[in-house]
Amino acid sequence: MKRFLATALLIALPTWLQAALAAEDAAFTAAREAYARKDRASLAVALASLGTHPLAPWARYFQLSLQLADGKNPSDEGVAEFVEREAGTWLGEKMRAEWLKWLVDRQEWQRAREQFARLQRPDAESLCRGLEARLQLGEAGAANDVAAILAAPQPLAASCLPPLGRLAATGELPTELLWERLFRQWAGGRLKEARVLASWLSADEAPAPRSLDNIAEHPVQVLANKKSGTLADPKKSGVLAEAKKSGVLAALAVLRMARTDVHLAAARWQEVEERLPAGLRGIVWGRLALVAALTHQPEATEWFNHAEKLGASFDEEQQGWRIRAGLRAGDWPEVARSTAALPETLASRPEWLYWRARALAALGWLDDAQALYRQIAGQPHFYGILASEALGRRLSLPPRAQPPSPEERREAESHPTLIRALALIRAGLRNEGVREWNWVLADMDDRQLLAAADFARQNEVIDRAISTAERTRSEHDFALRYPTPFFEQVAPRVREVDLDPAWVYGLMRQESRFVMDAKSSAGAKGLMQLMPATAKWVAKKIGLTSYHPGKVTEMDTNLTLGTNYLRMVMDSLDDHPVLATAAYNAGPGRARKWRAERPLEGAIYVETIPFSETRDYVKKVMANAIYYAALMGRPAPSLTQRLGTIRPRGFGDIDAERLP
Repeated sequence: MKRFLATALLIALPTWLQAALAAEDAAFTAAREAYARKDRASLAVALASLGTHPLAPWARYFQLSLQLADGKNPSDEGVAEFVEREAGTWLGEKMRAEWLKWLVDRQEWQRAREQFARLQRPDAESLCRGLEARLQLGEAGAANDVAAILAAPQPLAASCLPPLGRLAATGELPTELLWERLFRQWAGGRLKEARVLASWLSADEAPAPRSLDNIAEHPVQVLANKKSGTLADPKKSGVLAEAKKSGVLAALAVLRMARTDVHLAAARWQEVEERLPAGLRGIVWGRLALVAALTHQPEATEWFNHAEKLGASFDEEQQGWRIRAGLRAGDWPEVARSTAALPETLASRPEWLYWRARALAALGWLDDAQALYRQIAGQPHFYGILASEALGRRLSLPPRAQPPSPEERREAESHPTLIRALALIRAGLRNEGVREWNWVLADMDDRQLLAAADFARQNEVIDRAISTAERTRSEHDFALRYPTPFFEQVAPRVREVDLDPAWVYGLMRQESRFVMDAKSSAGAKGLMQLMPATAKWVAKKIGLTSYHPGKVTEMDTNLTLGTNYLRMVMDSLDDHPVLATAAYNAGPGRARKWRAERPLEGAIYVETIPFSETRDYVKKVMANAIYYAALMGRPAPSLTQRLGTIRPRGFGDIDAERLP
C-alpha cells in the first residue's frame, strides 16, 4: 500500500511504522510553518527529515520559492531541475510561473521567453509576462495578442500594465479595443482600471484625471453642465478634440448614473447625445440596454435594437442579456432574431441552442426546433434534460460503466500526483490539493477517470470523486457523480421538515460537494453552507438552545439548521423549489424581487436571474434533483414540472423580508 494510504490508516499499521510516518507528517507541518515565517534554515532541516513522504516535493518548492524571493541573494539554482522533474504537474507549472516572474523582474528576456513557451496553461499574469519578454526581444506579431487580453472579462493583471502601457505610448495598442474596454470597465464600476485605460489614450482624447474623479462622484452635476451648453459643438472649427472629450465625459457620467437609475440616465443621455458621433451614442445605448436587461426593465430590447442601428457591437454579456430580455418579455420573434445573430462560438452553447429551439417552436417552425433539441437532448445538464423533455423522452440514466479492474485501480492508487493531491487535502491544503488533482485529469481517458474517482471515493474525498466522474465522455457512473453520503443522518432531518430528499441532496452537492468543513469566501460553513448569522437566527427560531457558532460544521447541527432554513424559505416563497433554491444562494429578498408582474415560466425565471453565480447554481441544483430522484428510484416530477410557473410578485409571500 502506498505511503499516503498507509498514513491515512495509521491505526492498522505496526507501532514502529506509525511512529515513522507520523514523524514525516510532523516534518511537513514544520516545513509549512517555516515557509510561512520565511525561515530558510528551519525549512532545510524539515525537508531533510521528509524522506519519501508524498509531500516532500512541496517542501522543496517552499525552499526554492523563498530562494527566488531572497532580498539579499536571490538565486534560481536548482529551479530548472525541479521544473523538469515536476513537468506535467500543477506544482511544476506553479514553480515555472514563479521562475518566469523572477526572470522578467531581472530583465533576462531570452530565458524568460524560453520558460514562457514551456508553460502548459499560462494564467493572465504569465501571459502578460510572456508578452513583455516577446516585446522586449522585438518578436514579430507579439502585439497582436493584446486583443485577447483586452477582451477578457477579468480585471487586467498587474503584469499586463507595463507592456500595454508601452504599446499605447507607441500607438500600437488598438484604440478601438481600448475604448471598448474603458467603457465596459467604467460601466461595471471598475473605476481604478478605467482610469488607467484612460491614461493610455492620446492627448487629444484622454479625459483629465480630475474630470474622471468628478464624474465618479457627481455624475448628475456633470450632465447638468452638458445640458446647459458647455458641450462643445464639433461642427465649429478648431474644437473637434474638445467635442470628443466633452462627449466622452457625458457618456461616462450617464453610465455612472445608470448604476442607480437607468431610466433617468437614459433621459439625460437623450438630452445631450444628438451632437455626438453615432458610434459613441451606440456604445452608451448598448450599455444602458445591458443595465436595463439585468434589472428586468421592459425597455431593454428597444435600447439594444437602437444601439445596433447606431452601429454598436455587443460583447458576450450583452449578447446573452439581449436574448434574456426577449425571454423576459415573452417576445419569441426577438429571441429568434437575437439567437440567430450570435457568433458560432456562442450559438453552439446548450443554453442558446435550447432557447433558439423554444423560439422556433413558438413561431411554428417545429421541425427546425426539434432538430436543435436533438443536438443537446440527453446531455447531463439542465438544458439537456429540458431538451429531452421537449422531445417527449423520459429521463434514462446511461448504463453504468464496468467498475475499475484491479489493474486500473492499482494504476490510480500508485499515481504519484493523485497520491500527493490527496495528501495535500488531508494536510489542510485543500485548494492546492484540488489544483494538483484536477491538473492531472486533463490527459486521462474514461477508464482512468473512473479509477481515479473510485480512488478518491475510497479515501472519502467525495468532492474529487464527483468532479472526476463528471469528466467521463462515453463511460459513466452516475452513482459516483451523484453520491448520497451520510444518508442515515440526512434522511431523518429531511423527513422532519417534509422536504424532497432528491432536491436537498442536489442542493448539498452544489453547496459543499459534501465536504464537512467546507468554508466559502463569504464565510458560509459546513455541508449546507450556512452563514453564521443565518445559523444563529435559525437556531433561535427552532429553539436549539445548545447551539453555539463552533457547532455549525458538526454534521447533525448543520443538517438540522440547513433543512429547517430551507423549509422556512419554501414556506415564505409560495412553496416553490426554484424560488427557494435561488433564495438559499442569494437571499429571499432577491429571489422575490426577481419575479415578474405576471406569471413567468420557471425556466425563464431561472435564465433571467441577474447574478451569474446564482443563475448557474439554480440550474445545477434543479438538474441534480432530477438525477438524484432517478438514482433513488423515487417517483418524481420532470424538470419542466419542477420548474413550473413562478407566480407574480407578492403572491404567496409570508414574511419573506424577515428571513436572513
